Amino acid sequence: MARAVAINVAANTNLPGRRGPVYPDGSFRYVPIPETEPTAEPVATYRDLGLADAVPADAADDPVHLDPEFPGVLGRDAATYGDPHGVKARPLAALDPGDWLLFYATLTVTGRDDAVSGADATPAADGSADWLPPTWGAFLVGEFRVAETLTGDDYRAADADTRARFDSNAHVRREPFDAAVLVRGDPADSGLYDRAVPLSTPDAGADANRVVTDLSADSGKGPWWRRPLRFDADATRTLRDRIAADPATWLP
Repeated sequence: MARAVAINVAANTNLPGRRGPVYPDGSFRYVPIPETEPTAEPVATYRDLGLADAVPADAADDPVHLDPEFPGVLGRDAATYGDPHGVKARPLAALDPGDWLLFYATLTVTGRDDAVSGADATPAADGSADWLPPTWGAFLVGEFRVAETLTGDDYRAADADTRARFDSNAHVRREPFDAAVLVRGDPADSGLYDRAVPLSTPDAGADANRVVTDLSADSGKGPWWRRPLRFDADATRTLRDRIAADPATWLP
């Protein structure tokens, strides 16, 4: 019985200073955080990846920490994720092959008539979208069907073939390697969603909807959007069904 863990990733108001956008039709842009550590070789910048317009102007030429990487997104073929922080690494290290690693991001509501204005503002695609929060919210944006999980120590002790499966991961490219856990997804069952799936209510980005409060083990109190969200087998089955549904059916 597959379980799932959802973790927060991608650009935010601290790094690089702006969240990625989500639009009235549920589409969004995946904008990774900047690379803040030394790397063995130069890595692509936001400008290189066509994301210069999605970050503050003074960040356009910053190197990108492209983690997670999704097949077919921003020039990548693999599905890998690494994390150096114990609060995320511990639940991820417990995932088994066949479990789900879900990724969520805080996104700025963009292009809606009553949404916050700003540098990302674009004409409304289809008027209002009642399922979106007023200005920003947390949204599921992608997933891995777990194929392999290694602790950092496992990776250091692994043979060359095992290590090669993670060669493109951003933490492997750091000098020195610093991940406490590495996760590889099955490329056939891993990817970025076409539409963002809301975790926030339509009332406020900081208010968790029932996906968080009823399905996950999290209370939805305090800054829940920064915490790993754990889903048992029954909740994961329900969640998988809802991910395939129209966003409008996710009202709290």
